[in-house]
Amino acid sequence: MKKPAVFIDRDGTINEQMGYINHISRFMLLPGTGEAIRLLNEHGYLVIIVSNQSGVARGYFPMNLVNEVHEHMMVLLERDNARVDGIFFCPHYPKGKLPEYSRACECRKPKTGLIRMACRDFDIDMANSYVIGDRCTDMEMARKADLKGILVKTGYGLGDLEYVFPDLTFEPFHVVDDLLYAAEWIVKKNSGIQELRN
Repeated sequence: MKKPAVFIDRDGTINEQMGYINHISRFMLLPGTGEAIRLLNEHGYLVIIVSNQSGVARGYFPMNLVNEVHEHMMVLLERDNARVDGIFFCPHYPKGKLPEYSRACECRKPKTGLIRMACRDFDIDMANSYVIGDRCTDMEMARKADLKGILVKTGYGLGDLEYVFPDLTFEPFHVVDDLLYAAEWIVKKNSGIQELRN
């Protein structure tokens, strides 16, 4: 049976936006992240991370650090009984330093390659799925994939909302303060729950 998914950006949405996470010590979950993901887990949503990690192509950090960070993230989330079902990331950049990753690709957001990868691995109910992120590129990816995009004001979200979106031809489907509010909004919209937060 198909399940709806929530495709979640990583940096600035799940963890503090610090530019490039070039050391594991720089990875810090934003408040409420574990609770948000657990809520989505409990209500039957696949939780899938979709992230641009061009620092690999740029030579800022090795591929194994990205994997190490994701393993660390999973451990932190497990403390809140939260689970990520899949992680898909793009290590490419057209003008990168490392030839093996320096190319134009179909997986770098706002292109939809990461979502297509997830659809190959999971039986996803796309009609009831969402994208959550802090950048206009996340919202553009959502639009291209015919998904509802929810912009969070963490990370680059507030700045993009104020300075970038006014010049674009599209806007987020919904805007919230953070990932927890986004998860609550999704659950409320799709379950009829009127109040999730006191």
